[in-house]
Amino acid sequence: MSFAILGFGRFGHALTDLLLDAGQTVRAYDPRGTVPAGLAAASAVAAIDGASWIVLAMPVPMMAGALRALRPHLHAGQTVIDVGSVKMHPCAIMDELLGAQIPHAGTHPLFGPLSLARGERPLRTVICASPRHPDAAARAHQLFVDLGCEVIGQDPATHDRAMANTHALAFFLAKGLIDMGVDDDMTLAPPSFQGLKHMLAAVRGDAGHLFAAIQQENPFATEARARLLESLQLIHRQLLTEGDENGQLAIPNHPGSAA
Repeated sequence: MSFAILGFGRFGHALTDLLLDAGQTVRAYDPRGTVPAGLAAASAVAAIDGASWIVLAMPVPMMAGALRALRPHLHAGQTVIDVGSVKMHPCAIMDELLGAQIPHAGTHPLFGPLSLARGERPLRTVICASPRHPDAAARAHQLFVDLGCEVIGQDPATHDRAMANTHALAFFLAKGLIDMGVDDDMTLAPPSFQGLKHMLAAVRGDAGHLFAAIQQENPFATEARARLLESLQLIHRQLLTEGDENGQLAIPNHPGSAA
């Protein structure tokens, strides 16, 4: 199979490495980044020429413009996927601009350069099928299985709601802690902080546009952040005004866990 990677940022680069390791042919284009000479195409149109897969690996706000420019050069023998961290907006853009003529599917690989470098497993990927192109979703499913991923099928809204309560909140917390400077010196960080330490490293290591994208492009993120802030304010007030004689301020065990 041959792939056109449009956008060669941190994730586009990482996905290219996975594809090359799997023996696939890759050409890449990024007007703002540097692509190795052996992989570089002169333009997006040149990159997709002859490619069976077109991977939209650019920031979500750039997708609509890129697809409009590429649409006259795409054909029904190609499959277009995006790899964005939100799905409702990209899937809607592909449905609108590619329609019934060009097969497409939304995907969200739940891994990145840091997790790949750490050898974290299993790799997981979400596939959001277009109702018009179930076969494209099936091909995308098999593609990521072949790359060593566990694949989860979801509709775009379910995906984005789940990401708002996990991905978006993790990055929101991490940015707040980073802006406070809490990770400037980890000398005295206890073991309980190690999970947060990895979260902070992930935020620092991801592309700069990703934080804004997962907050502003996810329609459920605003509500999730507001609920988190409300919960933290309530806890703050309780700590200022309540005692803990009966352990009411303790963090409860997870439901189903051993006491």
